[in-house]
Amino acid sequence: MDVFTALQTAVSGLKAQSFSLENISGNIANSQTVGFKRVDTNFVDLVAEQQTPTRQVAGSVAANSRQTTTVQGGLNATEIGTNMALNGEGFFVVQTKSGDANGQSSFSTSDSYTRRGDFALDKDGYLVNGAGSYLKGNSLDPVTGQATGEGPVKVMNSILPAHPTGTITYSANLPKTPATKNANASVPGSELLGTLASGANPAILSGTGSATVSAADAASFINGSIDGPSLTAYTASGGPVAIQTRWAKVQNADATAGTNDVWNLFYANQSTVTSTATAWTNAGTAFQFNSSGQLTAPATSTVAIPALTVDGVNLGNIQLNYGSGGLTGYTSSGGTVTTNTLTQDGYTSGTLNNLSVTADGKVMGKYSNGNTIALANIKVVQFNNSDGLKANSNGTYEQTLGSGTPLVGLNGTTIIGSNVEQSNTDIASEFSKMIVTQQAYSANTKVISTSQDMMSALINIIR
Repeated sequence: MDVFTALQTAVSGLKAQSFSLENISGNIANSQTVGFKRVDTNFVDLVAEQQTPTRQVAGSVAANSRQTTTVQGGLNATEIGTNMALNGEGFFVVQTKSGDANGQSSFSTSDSYTRRGDFALDKDGYLVNGAGSYLKGNSLDPVTGQATGEGPVKVMNSILPAHPTGTITYSANLPKTPATKNANASVPGSELLGTLASGANPAILSGTGSATVSAADAASFINGSIDGPSLTAYTASGGPVAIQTRWAKVQNADATAGTNDVWNLFYANQSTVTSTATAWTNAGTAFQFNSSGQLTAPATSTVAIPALTVDGVNLGNIQLNYGSGGLTGYTSSGGTVTTNTLTQDGYTSGTLNNLSVTADGKVMGKYSNGNTIALANIKVVQFNNSDGLKANSNGTYEQTLGSGTPLVGLNGTTIIGSNVEQSNTDIASEFSKMIVTQQAYSANTKVISTSQDMMSALINIIR
């Protein structure tokens, strides 16, 4: 290497340090940009020609960018439910709007990828971030829960239709000896429903049909039964219907005869129950428990309550779902029913109040009727080499050969709702790098000055 080569090498050093300063400048400028990933600088040496080991010299230098897309930025809490941050690797899939025609929005056909999660609803109900990128995913029908297609997520601010009650989910323990008003510890079997005021009715006590206890027998029936679950069900139009139930034990287990404990479930034909004016209908199933308190019949985990009618409103056939082991007949000191689970799937109509995002990437809508329903699934992808992505403006990236193809799914990453990911730029670190860059740049200018002095000395030889 001669003096002229030293000049060229120093110039390459100036270019490389200038490139580094450019990255530092961009990092500092975007220190408050949501989802920004800083760009570091790698320096590589360039050897002009091969020499013997004893004649090798330092070569010139080149500077390359190094992405930091896998370096997590800090999370900042917001008060916007549709803001979201990825905690882990991955990118939101986004598209850009290409135009509006006849009230319909059109979007780009190619996908981009971003960590910027400050999404909010625009005037058309699309989720768009602060850089104008539209979140992609599967919109869901709030009634059926089925996907309506993949594309920019759109949330419809429409009324959620009422849904009639079709299934009651219930689990409970029925006491071995119920504390009925008729129960007398000295009289065996007094806790059973027994004979009603108008006389025993086998159809009522058998649990094999929807027989009805008349209002005239209401007082006798209440004295021989205990409170069951009470809940509000809904008609097809969303009207609420209060359902009152009672459990009546109609048979005790007899080891000699090989019989089990038998319980019947009854529901009131009126929402307002009185002991003298309310009829009660057998739900139509005899629930049998063995001596260990385990349900032996029916063998299924669900039974139907046919044509459940309250206040003259027929709710239709309601499925009572108690699951495996949901009903038991263990001894209870209080002699009352212990309810563990009691829900139903009906609801009245409602309007959308607010949105939130779950850790597994669902956009949830909370409605005025108290329901929280999934409205969309967010699309998140990962890459084998995220740092191989090509950075574009607005915090988006493009797939390249170096990045590989996108892998759909969170794959261990979680989504934090009402949060955004901050820039991963560390101002203190960037200032330190800037000082080092400035010193290296100045040192390269000294090399040029020294080379100039040496060439001047060479020229002065012939003067």
